[in-house]
Amino acid sequence: MAKRKGTKQKQEIPASEAGQPMTPVEAPLEPGSEAHRPAAGFPIVGIGASAGGLAAIEAFFAALPSDQDTGMAFVLVQHLDPDHKSILIDLVRKYTRMPVFKVEDGMKVEPNCAYIIPPNRDMAFLDGKLHLLEPGAPRGLRLPIDFFFRSLAQDQHERAICIVLSGTGTDGTLGLKAVKGEGGMAIVQSPESAAYDGMPRSAIATGLVDYVLPPDKMPEQLIAYVKHAFGQRPKPVSSPPSGTGDALQKVFILLRARTGHDFSHYKQNTICRRIERRMAVAQIDRIEDYVRYLRDNPLEVESLFRELLIGVTNFFRDPEAFQSLRGKIIPRLFADKPPGAGVRVWVPGCSSGEEAFSLAILIREYLDELKENFQVQIFATDIDTEAIEKARSGVYPESIAADVSPERLSRFFTQEDNSYHINKNIRDLVVFAPQDVLKDPPFSKMDLISCRNLLIYLEVETQKKIFPLFHYALNQDGYLFLGNSETIGEFITLYAVVDKKWKIYRRKGELTPHAAIGPYMPPLETGVTRRQARPGDKPAQRDNVRQLTERVLLEDYAPASLLVNAEFEVLYIHGSTGRYLEPATGEASLNLLRMAREGLRMELTAGVRKALTQQKSIRYEGLQVKNNGDRSVVNLIIRPVIKPDAEPSLAMVIFEEVTNEPPKPLEPSEAPLDGLDHQLTTLKRELRAKEEYLQTTVEELETTNEELTSANEELQSVNEELQSTNEELETSKEELQSINEELVTVNTELQKKIEDLSKANNDMNNLMAGTNIGTLFLDLQLRIQRFTPATTSVINFIQTDLGRPVGDIVSRFKDYDRLVPDTQAVLDTLIPKEEQVQTREGQWFQMLIQPYRTLENVIEGVVLTFVDITEQKKLQMAVAENEEKLRTLFEILPVAVSVLDARGRIIYVNPALEKVLDVPRADLLRENYRQPQYLRPDGRPMPLEESAGFRAFKEQRLVEHVETCLVMKDGRVIRTDMSAMPLALQGWKVVVVTFDLSARSLSQEKQLKPEGGHSFENPSGAYK
Repeated sequence: MAKRKGTKQKQEIPASEAGQPMTPVEAPLEPGSEAHRPAAGFPIVGIGASAGGLAAIEAFFAALPSDQDTGMAFVLVQHLDPDHKSILIDLVRKYTRMPVFKVEDGMKVEPNCAYIIPPNRDMAFLDGKLHLLEPGAPRGLRLPIDFFFRSLAQDQHERAICIVLSGTGTDGTLGLKAVKGEGGMAIVQSPESAAYDGMPRSAIATGLVDYVLPPDKMPEQLIAYVKHAFGQRPKPVSSPPSGTGDALQKVFILLRARTGHDFSHYKQNTICRRIERRMAVAQIDRIEDYVRYLRDNPLEVESLFRELLIGVTNFFRDPEAFQSLRGKIIPRLFADKPPGAGVRVWVPGCSSGEEAFSLAILIREYLDELKENFQVQIFATDIDTEAIEKARSGVYPESIAADVSPERLSRFFTQEDNSYHINKNIRDLVVFAPQDVLKDPPFSKMDLISCRNLLIYLEVETQKKIFPLFHYALNQDGYLFLGNSETIGEFITLYAVVDKKWKIYRRKGELTPHAAIGPYMPPLETGVTRRQARPGDKPAQRDNVRQLTERVLLEDYAPASLLVNAEFEVLYIHGSTGRYLEPATGEASLNLLRMAREGLRMELTAGVRKALTQQKSIRYEGLQVKNNGDRSVVNLIIRPVIKPDAEPSLAMVIFEEVTNEPPKPLEPSEAPLDGLDHQLTTLKRELRAKEEYLQTTVEELETTNEELTSANEELQSVNEELQSTNEELETSKEELQSINEELVTVNTELQKKIEDLSKANNDMNNLMAGTNIGTLFLDLQLRIQRFTPATTSVINFIQTDLGRPVGDIVSRFKDYDRLVPDTQAVLDTLIPKEEQVQTREGQWFQMLIQPYRTLENVIEGVVLTFVDITEQKKLQMAVAENEEKLRTLFEILPVAVSVLDARGRIIYVNPALEKVLDVPRADLLRENYRQPQYLRPDGRPMPLEESAGFRAFKEQRLVEHVETCLVMKDGRVIRTDMSAMPLALQGWKVVVVTFDLSARSLSQEKQLKPEGGHSFENPSGAYK
């Protein structure tokens, strides 16, 4: 039973669960075994996108649940312009609450986070970290999605999940195969929902995709799969509960009934892993339920069959192994064989043909170096008919450029659209056929068998049947090429080691007995018989040919005759030619040589060619023609038709019957004795005819060879030019395609920016209109760029004024005509200017002129804002009026009044206080004025905190009748009664009212004194 290629394994690994006796270095690691599975962790979802992928990415992340964690990490790989700053991070952040990071080299991946590849980098996954690498291919040939998917599959195995979104080309296809080969899961965007369906369709064509969904439906299915596969994992099929031990056998029965192939010879662990994956995809917990599901859904049987055949294969898998094969084995295949001999190769389990074509390329390269011709046949077989059909087509995605060198791509492949086609010189070496290596007859007489990564999937007992089978199929000293995780095990007597590292062995010993290889029969040798094409008639020329033939015959001859062309096709028959021609057995044919009777073929062949070549008549006399046991004598005349209206390369064949010689019987016993001379003459004639025929043939061959040589040289020259042109065109096409994808990505990002800018512009317009603040934007030439509706109440703007100089527009200012000079001054000095202006209607505006700066701090004009302060101005005027009234009142009051600010500094005094203190007002209002010392009525110093003004400011209330003695600089002591009250007018202030008690006492005392006594008109004089 053939099998697709298995997964690539490390060389030094523990022995597999099969128990086959192997050394630790040679034991294969079975895909899906416990040693093969990663440590417990969380799923990693790789998302690949190219052109048109931004919309799909937005839809995907917008559909992720916002109220719960997914338990997964998302890594986005997109085709990006290496010189363009991507905005993908900002876009993704809008649609998810997860942290979104731009990948840095060595960044550790955490669950519930998103990571985005930076431009101009390849990215790989290893040991839970993301690693950035310089691109290994030139622009246009990069396949970053395949590169990341492969590394993710090799590191995470069944925890790897890949998603392929919109894009052109085939990037992601080979990476998806790698993920599926390691037991991971694959989702692809439905082509009808993709802006560009090249990548989705290429991925779907592999037949390995689990779900085909639009982006907004993917998260739901993804979360359900992860929950089922990793959250509540189904109970292992390998250890079913009691009563279900035959469930696995029932699966085998259903597979065999549907596909005709028996998988009971596969390793149980491998089968169980694949079944568990299908159960997770179908979200079925019990194996019994899955058996029922298989029985009711034939398509699921096909899906399971494809799942069991999943394997990872690519061109020149393990390049060092193929280098060893090329250096050590391929030269030996041709070493002891003469040129033209046959070399036979068998590739069982060929999958989609990459390995078979890799061998064909190696052999073709060697033959081109050897410059000798051999008959090479490579038989490639597999049980998967779909894989065989794909291999026969010889068409592969452009992503094979990651595995095939540019030199081999240009030499052995032809690029068409987004794929590579195997060239005919390689395709003709390989024969593909469906075959089950476990039940179908094997090939035989093989010089090389390449069976890589097939045996690791089979049970040990089955392997023991395969190695004798291969031994039977190989020639003496033939070679066996295995995968680096496979070994011959106990069959060391049948094979000798050639390359232990890359598992290349040579057959030794005698032919394996028939009983040792089972009930197989050697394959029948079959050939391909090319059917002889029936000569095509030329109905349009039939009448002309007939007229021409009859005219020639009438002019010269009237015997039986034929008109033939250079290919000996009979175009017209005249007369009775039955004595000379006889229809050949088999498919009907009008070929003259096939119909000619014995005795005419040599002369006809040589004569027609000679007549057409030399353009002269050829005559053969006395030819004996065998006819129904007798011989008739005939003269054969062949003449070229050189009439002007005739086709080129036409000849007339005329049979001239000789009647004066009696026919000779065939029986030698009846021949006369002198017949020996006649026979000798006949033999000489025949020999001469053969010599002429050979000479003609040699001349024609030489001429043809010269023409072919000349044509070949011309074709080689043209081919080199075409190949060079084709390479240039392919490179240009790849670069253009890459640039186109990058431009589409950039265009999508720019479109997103435009949408954001449009939204921001709308927001700004509504904001500026809602604030009712007039705003005017001017450029460097003071031309109007933009204005808000509120500006029209200051300047008479209309929409058509855009682009006009602001000085040309009539303003409504009153007593302000410096708008243009002030604006130009701000533009020149970059110093903002603020001004209060009034319109003729009486409205007041606070005008601010300031430079217009871009984000790069570049001056590109000025901005003028007009804030309506009419009400504020009215209030200010009212306050000023009230203050003036209050000041007038304080000035005429006989009571001493002062106003202190929050720092206790005197900011106003009335004349009465100036008179009480006997200090000029100017001195009282000085910044450095030292206030008098405060005393209590009993003469003790009064702290400032007990003064009326301080208490009123601190307690914010009216404080009345605080008796205080003021000690002036000149020693006078003034006894006062102070009251204070706080005012919230343009900042907190305190009004202090002072009554001079000393002056009152002196006045009373004066009234009591008799006339002529001491005068108290000057109160301060009492303290002098």
